Amino acid sequence: MFENFITKEKFKEDSSLFYPGLSDEKLNPLLTSLINESAKDFQLIAEKGNATEAEYQNAIKSGLNKFSLIYLELDTEDRERICSYYEELMDIVGLESSGGHLNDFMYGFDPE
Repeated sequence: MFENFITKEKFKEDSSLFYPGLSDEKLNPLLTSLINESAKDFQLIAEKGNATEAEYQNAIKSGLNKFSLIYLELDTEDRERICSYYEELMDIVGLESSGGHLNDFMYGFDPE
């Protein structure tokens, strides 16, 4: 499942998610690389066999932090798409919660 996630094309228009595609196509290689790094981090954690929720949540936090240098270049739809990729990774491993990290990334705080 991780390999399928890593190899699929990312940040393209997706009408099922109401995603119009990347606002600045020149960011695609960098954003794809960052998402794929997170997928590899998730895979390494999963392969240990005794992964904890906290380990995955820490991987989400550190992965999202990698977007900080270009955060202001991302529009709302791009940030939402990044979060949806993390939600896909969470689904792969059966993780119910990001520990508030996705909300922090999107809104600057966790409303819960």
